Amino acid sequence: MSDVVVVYHSGYGHTRVMAEAVALGVERHVGSTCRLISVEDVNTQWERLHRADAIIFGAPTYMGSASASFKHFMEATSAFYLAQPWRDKLAAGFTNSGCLCGDKLNTLLQMAVFAAQHSMIWVGLDLLPARSSTGLFDGQLNRLGSSLGAMAQSNVEQSPDDAPPPEDRSTAAHLGERVARLAERLHHSPL
Repeated sequence: MSDVVVVYHSGYGHTRVMAEAVALGVERHVGSTCRLISVEDVNTQWERLHRADAIIFGAPTYMGSASASFKHFMEATSAFYLAQPWRDKLAAGFTNSGCLCGDKLNTLLQMAVFAAQHSMIWVGLDLLPARSSTGLFDGQLNRLGSSLGAMAQSNVEQSPDDAPPPEDRSTAAHLGERVARLAERLHHSPL
């Protein structure tokens, strides 16, 4: 049993789809709960974040970086930085862009450094990169080959109903379930 919060920004809806997939993964771990909080609503939710066992961050990658709205959320945490309410919480991240690369790794790195500044413990993916000789991934997880967090790619023309593809959604769900399982072990098991 673990209490996980996903705090995210989604400019066009694709990153929200990923956030929902992460939440589904969290809740696949028996007894775990997940709450989605948009960065636009975070100012009324700080206590919820402080009580959580884990926080999973999500943002689209715009121009090789986390979106400005997500960075605004990051900077707002300076109000409680010295008190360290997130110390020893688990953290993880996911991102989405319109291009296959889109420099998404930079966004995950920003999130990991942000988590470290709050004395959090970062959880990456425990998946090997998917393999395909044809360019088709047929449901394989970690289609984009990330280790630091879940990455997704949504064709710019596609609506959030169709993108990101199922492989990326399943990878996000896997990350959510992994974080929930590890949070339970870290915070609720006798040492």
